[in-house]
Amino acid sequence: MEKYVVSARKYRPSTFNSVVGQGHITVTLKNAIKSNHLAQAFLFCGPRGVGKTTSARILAKTINCFQADANTEPCNQCESCVSFNEGRSLNILELDAASNNSVDDIRNLVDQVRFVPQLGKFKVFIIDEVHMLSNAAFNAFLKTLEEPPPHAIFILATTEKHKIIPTILSRCQIFDFNRIKVEDMANHLAEIAIKENITYEIDGLHVIAQKADGALRDALSMFDQIVTFSGNHVSYKAVIENLNILDYDYYFKLTDYLLAADVSSSLLLFNDILSSGFEGNFFVNGLAQHLRNLLVSRDAVTLQLLDTSPGIKEKYKVQASRSEIGFLIKGLEICTKTEAGYKMSVNQRLLVELALMQLCALQGLIPDSEKKNTDSNPIASDAVTPYVPQKRDISAQAPISPTTINAAQTPEVIAGIVSNHEEQASNTTANQIEPKSEPKKVISVKNFSSGKPSIASMLNQVKSGDKEAAVTSANTRSNAFTNEQLQASWSSYVQNITEKGKQSLSHTLSLAKPVIGENNVIHFKVFNAVQESDVQSVLTELSMRLRNDLSNDLIQVKIEVSKDESERKPYTNREKYVRLAQINPNLEKLRTQLDLEI
Repeated sequence: MEKYVVSARKYRPSTFNSVVGQGHITVTLKNAIKSNHLAQAFLFCGPRGVGKTTSARILAKTINCFQADANTEPCNQCESCVSFNEGRSLNILELDAASNNSVDDIRNLVDQVRFVPQLGKFKVFIIDEVHMLSNAAFNAFLKTLEEPPPHAIFILATTEKHKIIPTILSRCQIFDFNRIKVEDMANHLAEIAIKENITYEIDGLHVIAQKADGALRDALSMFDQIVTFSGNHVSYKAVIENLNILDYDYYFKLTDYLLAADVSSSLLLFNDILSSGFEGNFFVNGLAQHLRNLLVSRDAVTLQLLDTSPGIKEKYKVQASRSEIGFLIKGLEICTKTEAGYKMSVNQRLLVELALMQLCALQGLIPDSEKKNTDSNPIASDAVTPYVPQKRDISAQAPISPTTINAAQTPEVIAGIVSNHEEQASNTTANQIEPKSEPKKVISVKNFSSGKPSIASMLNQVKSGDKEAAVTSANTRSNAFTNEQLQASWSSYVQNITEKGKQSLSHTLSLAKPVIGENNVIHFKVFNAVQESDVQSVLTELSMRLRNDLSNDLIQVKIEVSKDESERKPYTNREKYVRLAQINPNLEKLRTQLDLEI
């Protein structure tokens, strides 16, 4: 019975050209050999399974080859290459630092460095997992690594470069190996399948490459496992079943349900996924990745960022064309929050199901006015704000009157009332949707014509993010007030702030002198940006206090930062000195005569 050899060993690269996905490394090494600019110490670092040890062996074999070709590749025919391939070369010594990490092991290595090679030009020492050496072993190795004999070359390999002491790093030429791309890995697996007379589906090879996470050795191990499982045919279905991976189709179906706001089908699909043995956080992570892929697929320029087969890319492109940017961005936000709170949740299944319900509620909450009139940042996180729909029966004959809307109602409630009035015109019973108490975005109403210009004018005053927009109506208070009344209300608010322990803010407001401007606008000045920021935090509360005390809902408070240096209070030592020198010029003369510094 012929001994079975795994693909990772059977198809291990033997030349620089056969190394997968590390062209920047192999080209540099070949040029160094050709120009005879070989360093005496190399450090190969990078993730597992990307070809560090393999490249070290190829380099060791090539520099001792007697008949290297024009492309600086080993011939694999001379005595040096044959002895290396058969594992009996005395010019190459490999040391596993994970199990030989003591000072004595390094001393034995240093003793062998003195002997010249029996065959070839160089004696190569390959130390794998070099970061496992102890600090004492590193220090014992320093002198030899810095000044080795001319015939000795050291190649160190590690997956954790940060654990190597700086004195070792400074004595080596460092080569950083990259994770192997999915496309390169899938093509390499396809070549091996052809050599082994194995049929395959390219989608299945792409899934194996993605699962390997940049490590070709892992990909080859999974490839052997799939071949053992399914025979001489690597199908997409066999890969999904054997590697316990959620199929793309699950997420494509789920997204269709979310876009259709089909809560029932979404929950049933999630139940099927749980029944298949997958964890909820694994599902949420995959859904977030799927939404990210849809967002990337909306633009042909970024479509190349998808590490999938052409067939899957086309599916993403089709579904992305039916998905709004606001839905995808808000969906990613919901998935991220769900994944972050999954481990801390007591009822983890309910948490994921609630996230699916929120995703279903997103569709349809982006009004046409926002879709068409997007600002400079069309994918802002607050483009869509989910809320829980609640039913309310409204008589179809009930007219809308000016008293229906008053100043105490929020702009969102006004928009809901107007929406209901439109539905009443069709003689049907409508369900009014009430938003949350503090939504992030105001739902705007466009092209509303009910014959009542007062309501339309009120809606025009509603601006995104402005929670203090004045809503004029029949019940709006607009009493006149005097400066004395304003100062009394202002002082009362400052006293309230002082009692709450906000001394800095209280001091700022007490120094401010509010002035009544046109159109019920109250202006007051602060002296710097810090004071402006402090006042902004209580501006809404201050405005409401003044409106209630003065019985005027049209009051607006405006902050101005004073640019007049004479009004600005000095803070730094230099500013204080300048102010004193302006009052008494003799102070500057005294400073000059005594040659003093501020």
